[in-house]
Amino acid sequence: VQLQAFGGGLVQAGGSLRLSCVASGRTSSGYAMGWFRQAPGKEREFIASINSYGDSTLYLDSVKGRFTISRDNAKNALYLQMHKLKPDDTAVYYCASRQQFNVARYSSQYVYWGQGTQVTVSS
Repeated sequence: VQLQAFGGGLVQAGGSLRLSCVASGRTSSGYAMGWFRQAPGKEREFIASINSYGDSTLYLDSVKGRFTISRDNAKNALYLQMHKLKPDDTAVYYCASRQQFNVARYSSQYVYWGQGTQVTVSS
């Protein structure tokens, strides 16, 4: 399966972005998916996860209330709506897919990874 993330860019602090991730080669509808990010010099960090049905989510505490993960199984797509962006949100954002249906927060629990999309938040 291939995952392609897009939608990143440069935005001012307080602004919004919507990231998308499209799966090909296999339907993603039966599997949980997630978003991670990695800033320069830092380890990859969990942001959010959504189960296969789309009715259960899990978030990093620092993005709760600002970011929303969602999916459209008919389109094999995953989304991350980001509001009130901060300079600390600057990172490469990755989408990932599990081989299980339930949410998870550890990168080792994900099997397939997209190539990443850069998000830069200026102060």
